[in-house]
Amino acid sequence: MLRFDTFDNESAYALGCFMVQRAKELSLDVALSIRSSDGAVLFQYLCDTATALNDNWLRRKANTVIKMGASSLRGTYTLESNGETIEDNGLSKTDYALCGGGFPVRLKGTEHVIGAVCCSNMYHIADHEFVVDRLREYLNCPEAPSYPYTKPC
Repeated sequence: MLRFDTFDNESAYALGCFMVQRAKELSLDVALSIRSSDGAVLFQYLCDTATALNDNWLRRKANTVIKMGASSLRGTYTLESNGETIEDNGLSKTDYALCGGGFPVRLKGTEHVIGAVCCSNMYHIADHEFVVDRLREYLNCPEAPSYPYTKPC
């Protein structure tokens, strides 16, 4: 449901700025990254409490989204329910992360993942919620489901 009509570098910038502004309004310290499917960083923001560790988490979450074609949280639950690990799938924990906080960018009418929106610096499920809640707002899609962990961020 959370799909874009069009998405390019300018779209990534506009979305990223929107997400940073909302994080500030909500007093949330977040690290954000929007990447293309080839891994190029289209937008990135690190709050003052973020570190290089968050940058690495953002990269790994984006890799997971792009490789699995789903949110990093869904990928985590899929592998866990199958009793599998990252390594069972020929991937490395150095480059992929089984946790929430990464979400695919898709265009309406397609299944192809063209990028990833990622958040770090909170509990991984809160990272996921932040991304989904912001996409619901940005894309004006309130009917999109939200992970029921906490109140909307």
